Amino acid sequence: MTLNIERIQALCFDVDGTLRDTDDRYASQIAGLLAPLSRLLPGRDAKRAARWLVMRLESPGNFIFGLPDTLGVDDELVSISDWLHDRGWLKTKAHDYLVVPGSASALLALREQFPMSVISARPKRGTYAFLEGSKLMPLFKFVASGQSAARTKPHPDPVYLAAEMMGVKADACLMIGDTTVDILAGKRAGAQTAGVLSGFGEEQELRDAGADIILESVAALPALFGITPLQPANH
Repeated sequence: MTLNIERIQALCFDVDGTLRDTDDRYASQIAGLLAPLSRLLPGRDAKRAARWLVMRLESPGNFIFGLPDTLGVDDELVSISDWLHDRGWLKTKAHDYLVVPGSASALLALREQFPMSVISARPKRGTYAFLEGSKLMPLFKFVASGQSAARTKPHPDPVYLAAEMMGVKADACLMIGDTTVDILAGKRAGAQTAGVLSGFGEEQELRDAGADIILESVAALPALFGITPLQPANH
């Protein structure tokens, strides 16, 4: 696959593992659980084993997470989640606002040249909480949560919707994400795609899904367009 820079008029970003630093947190938590068993692990390295486990869980995790959408019960589950949040039984924690290093600076620079949207399969409450808590919300023209379109990723519906809201055609978008779900959604909408290695996906599976380019993280994106990243004031 080869990225056609001249075709890109708008950018679409996944959240978890792409903008939000989730996989490192999960790996750290699992490493803590594995630490007592470190003598039984390869190289006695609990952190390495935890990282391997997080990467292996990406595909089944995406399947399970997408199952409510497939079964058509996602709206009902979101209503239950909102009800629990409203009563204080579920809470957003400070670490849920952690941004992948370098991403905020990259986004600040990129918005000077491109309209940008978020495309998340997560519910609206959690998606908005992260964007507002991390102070990234003002950078985006549109935010698609898991309930914004009839079907969520890997279906192309949210990409079509984001393109419409940004005033461009879907094939003029670049979909940026860390999993095959993001790449498939973009390709099915006719968009170009960039896989990032800051999250749950591995390079080969992202390439196999059709990624037009592989980047270490969103921080590497401005260089593709000859843009210098800007330093955010509050990050």
